[in-house]
Amino acid sequence: MKTLIIYTSQTGFTKRYAEWLADRVGGDLLDLKDAQKKSDSFFDDYDAICYGGWAMAEKISKIKWFLDKAPSWENKRLAAFCVGGTPNGEPQVDSLLQNALTDQQREQIKLFYCQGGMNYEKMSAPTRIAMKMFVSALRNKKDATEEQKKMFDRMASSYDISDVKYIEPIAAYLRGAEEEESAS
Repeated sequence: MKTLIIYTSQTGFTKRYAEWLADRVGGDLLDLKDAQKKSDSFFDDYDAICYGGWAMAEKISKIKWFLDKAPSWENKRLAAFCVGGTPNGEPQVDSLLQNALTDQQREQIKLFYCQGGMNYEKMSAPTRIAMKMFVSALRNKKDATEEQKKMFDRMASSYDISDVKYIEPIAAYLRGAEEEESAS
């Protein structure tokens, strides 16, 4: 199965996951800026296409391009993943995954989340300012739980909680292993 991984990354976490995934599935890797320059026929050779973007404010960065293209890729296995600073399993992740796609898009695209981290040094100035304001507002939350307070403290500076294991379900889906297991 010929697979293409398209990604956009601001601080390097999404790029790292995209590289891990491309390596695991033997796929081609393409930055979103380069993918946007390709003709529609370029994508014809691929059986599976996966988009990776970073999460901010419970949204996936620049996914609109992928979602706009998806209807023309109806005979392909499609997936998307986003990378964020929130650990897997947190309620914010569930909310992001629930709201990122419409029901119709969810029928065609399988969505995944990979915990990454924060790298304030590599963020654009507007993003860095927005994140610092967000963390400050969270820290002032009067009814924060102990778990939330720990999260706010972690978010106040750069950290890395990425792990290659989070690509496994994505790789399995792209390879079609999910369907093979159900058939046996």
